[in-house]
Amino acid sequence: MTAETATRPELVDLRRTLHRDPEVGLDLPRTQRTLLGALEGLPLEITTGSSLTSITAVLRGGRRPEADAPAVLLRADMDGLPVHEETGVEYASTTGTMHACGHDLHMAMLVGAVRDLCERRAELPGDVVFMFQPGEEGYDGASHMVREGVLEASGRRVDAAYAIHVWSSLEPGGTFDTKPGAMMAASDRLQVKVVGEGGHGSTPHRAKDPVPALAEMVTALQVLVTRRFDVFDPVVITVGSLHAGSTNNVIPEFGEFDATVRSFSPQAQERLFELVPRVLTGIADAHGVQVEIDFQRQYPPTVNDDAETEFVAEVVEDLFGPTRHERWRNPLGGSEDFSRVLAEVPGAFIGLSAVPEGGDPDTAPFNHSAYATFDDSVIGDGTRLFVELATRRLAALAG
Repeated sequence: MTAETATRPELVDLRRTLHRDPEVGLDLPRTQRTLLGALEGLPLEITTGSSLTSITAVLRGGRRPEADAPAVLLRADMDGLPVHEETGVEYASTTGTMHACGHDLHMAMLVGAVRDLCERRAELPGDVVFMFQPGEEGYDGASHMVREGVLEASGRRVDAAYAIHVWSSLEPGGTFDTKPGAMMAASDRLQVKVVGEGGHGSTPHRAKDPVPALAEMVTALQVLVTRRFDVFDPVVITVGSLHAGSTNNVIPEFGEFDATVRSFSPQAQERLFELVPRVLTGIADAHGVQVEIDFQRQYPPTVNDDAETEFVAEVVEDLFGPTRHERWRNPLGGSEDFSRVLAEVPGAFIGLSAVPEGGDPDTAPFNHSAYATFDDSVIGDGTRLFVELATRRLAALAG
């Protein structure tokens, strides 16, 4: 452990308590109860969500102006994944689910930041909003909290927002990652069903075979990626499931596929929703079959504000030195619903490697793996960064 974390064993204990008992989705009553207990007695204005078991806590600074006080938001996600843990750690999950993405560390960091900022309350020239959010893993919990008013919880819209996310590989342990612009991808889901007319495999002219149309669609989507989109604003379409028919000599009535669609700018995401249905419909028409397209918007790209990213980089290097900071050239292909917050207010999504000491970041199991492990030693540093981001940004806003 680092010296910073060694002085905060209560945060490690909280993280391990949360790790033993993960919950999945938007309804996390046990997790919410544990966090409310950790915040009990602090000078906070606490509200809980109506459509999800979220916690929003507001700390009023002691030097805030009477009106129009600046405000900063800090976020931690709360949910686990439907993964059976195989790490073998002594505090492993007991529920058949797992904090395989490190959200238990995020919660511990933010609780630590809440406690530290409460101690500094008298010197704060504004407000801090603490966003404890369920449902990041595919349930769009951030969108629920935005609709319920988390960005205006202090009485006015927050001026800046920050989130830290740990990795179980990618970088040497303790490395903070920043990137201006797109940090993570937009993620959308494409489900396609091609409906024809079944028949005998020996007389395809008497049927309307959906299989060739289906195959052409899959190939055409890859051509679309390389010929209609800028290579420097990339798009990734991966067909993860494809099915048609039940035997070799029967032309099936229908075939279908299911794909994930990733993009890295709002412009590319919008263009996908324009072009993909057009391509699929054209192929279906050419084959004389029908196509049913369910193209679902999920998450926009996670786009960091340039100025806020530079601010984060300066704070990281000031606190921990330049060797602890990596400025990414390329974004991750995963997606994040903190994108909902960054679409509304300037801010930054920050990576932090929690590769255990002695682990190889190039080969360690990545987030979401049943074998992913995260080092408690980063909790203190994440807490410290949260505190400094809030205090320094409020000081600048009030200056």
